[in-house]
Amino acid sequence: MGRPGRKFGSGRCPSPVASAFHPLIAAANPHPDKSGDDMATYADAGVDIDAGNTLVERIKPLANSTRRSGASDALGGFGGIFDLGAAGYRDPVLVAATDGVGTKLRIAIDTGRLDTVGIDLVAMCANDLVCQGAEPLFFLDYLAAGKLSVDGAANVIGGIAEGCRRAGAALIGGETAEMPGLYAVGDFDLAGFAVGAVERGRELPSGVSKGDVLLGLASDGLHSNGFSLVRRIVAEKGLDWSDRAPFAEETLGEALLTPTRIYVRPALRVIRAGAARALAHITGGGLTENLPRILPAGLGARIDTGSWRPPDVFDWLRREGGVEEAEMFRTFNRGVGMVIVAAPEHADKLSRDLEDAGEKVWVMGVVEAGEGVRYA
Repeated sequence: MGRPGRKFGSGRCPSPVASAFHPLIAAANPHPDKSGDDMATYADAGVDIDAGNTLVERIKPLANSTRRSGASDALGGFGGIFDLGAAGYRDPVLVAATDGVGTKLRIAIDTGRLDTVGIDLVAMCANDLVCQGAEPLFFLDYLAAGKLSVDGAANVIGGIAEGCRRAGAALIGGETAEMPGLYAVGDFDLAGFAVGAVERGRELPSGVSKGDVLLGLASDGLHSNGFSLVRRIVAEKGLDWSDRAPFAEETLGEALLTPTRIYVRPALRVIRAGAARALAHITGGGLTENLPRILPAGLGARIDTGSWRPPDVFDWLRREGGVEEAEMFRTFNRGVGMVIVAAPEHADKLSRDLEDAGEKVWVMGVVEAGEGVRYA
């Protein structure tokens, strides 16, 4: 296993291969007494240190483009540094989230379009943080591949940097692992984590009560969940990613790779105004599984399914895949990327503020006595 490291910033870049892995090279060498031109190298084992170094130089400007208050200038060491005081926090509580992109990566790999999945990666973490009332502060990623493609990795990390800019988070570090034998050539996996902060006593959810209004914020399609089922339906229908999408004016691959919407900036706006009691990021499990996570014991949610029209991709999947409606609501977001809970007297103003921030918003339900989610 090799690890061409990535340390961003203007500081020195440490050796991209951890010394702890050197014994593995010696153990794998059947001729340890080779000398000169016959001496085995890490590259012979499938790990290209030079490519890792080249990638570091390529992506430094991307990381620098995400700079924000609190992020240190002295980057390039073994860990990223962030100053909470410089970011304006007095008594912060830290919030952390980690996630991946899932099998949506398979479509990106098969189509060669790698510039959007990094946005998905940041969105899956940053949207979770803001549900706790926290502002995302910084992000780190982990990219593992069988064989490192500098151009491909740079495209992926370019998407991560774009996601960080949209979320207002600094990209303060990351790691690239080149692991021949674990991943097929051309394949890769992607994971990341974000850390945010909220002033003590302002964490969410808080004060959710019977009669509170549920506001839905529109998704940009599938986001990053349910893709194992999506890929199965596409395969059963004999479709190719280059075919025109039956539900959009673009190819099927392009339509399905639409990145996850990042709700951080408008969400923080209403949180800081004191208008939101809770937020739910609608990811795996859909409305059915995610709404109960923010409701106190004894309270449930009643959803008016006629209050919004899901994007056409959902109707296409339901029809072509023969998926029952209950399964659709438990697997996909059904056109709702985020739900905000507000007191009835604040709902109208909160909706206007969100619309002014560029979101499509509708009243989609109410908090009621009971448990779970009821669709009406």
